[in-house]
Amino acid sequence: MDFRLDIIVEYIPFFLKGTLLTIGLSIVGILIGTVLGLLIGLGKMMRNKIISFICNCYIIFFRGTPLFVQILLIHFGVVPMLIGHTNGIVASIIALSLIAGAYISEIFRAGIQSIDKGQMEASRSLGMNHIQSMKDVILPQAFKRMIPPLGNEFIVLIKESSLAAIVATPELMYYGRALASQYYRVWEPYLTAALIYLVLTTSLSFLLNRLERRLATE
Repeated sequence: MDFRLDIIVEYIPFFLKGTLLTIGLSIVGILIGTVLGLLIGLGKMMRNKIISFICNCYIIFFRGTPLFVQILLIHFGVVPMLIGHTNGIVASIIALSLIAGAYISEIFRAGIQSIDKGQMEASRSLGMNHIQSMKDVILPQAFKRMIPPLGNEFIVLIKESSLAAIVATPELMYYGRALASQYYRVWEPYLTAALIYLVLTTSLSFLLNRLERRLATE
């Protein structure tokens, strides 16, 4: 099997461009997903059965259906209703944010429920209302425990962003497929893309491990 390094070199600018967009999509997705996940997670734990039911349905739908299908539905259905035409980047951001929000909501719920109930009772006895107690007492403690699963979700999101290529979002996998189509080659484009994903995920894992060790000593 011959391995053509020259076509990889030719596509380096495109791979770099795609990698930057992959990172950007993942960062935006995890940021929006974190805010959404917090709201959904809190909503699921509310005593209001209607709100709790709606939040639970959201979680079940986005965790129980493939991201591939979600991207297609959003790209061809939701985005045209919002902006009047299809847009791969917009569809990818929405889809990644929504699925991240579903998984992160469960991370928040588990993190909050892992804090002893006495913490809430003690803060309420000091005159804080429920929102103040949650913001100043519960969430800061829970967040430290949530960093490892949040980091894992970010890693998963980086890999899942490769599905954005199906709606012509010019991220890393999009250019891998473009190279494969142009030269009718398989090993060069897909191995290169795989190695770039591997570098991204292992680097993030390393940083997260260091952050965990640092927080453990505080």
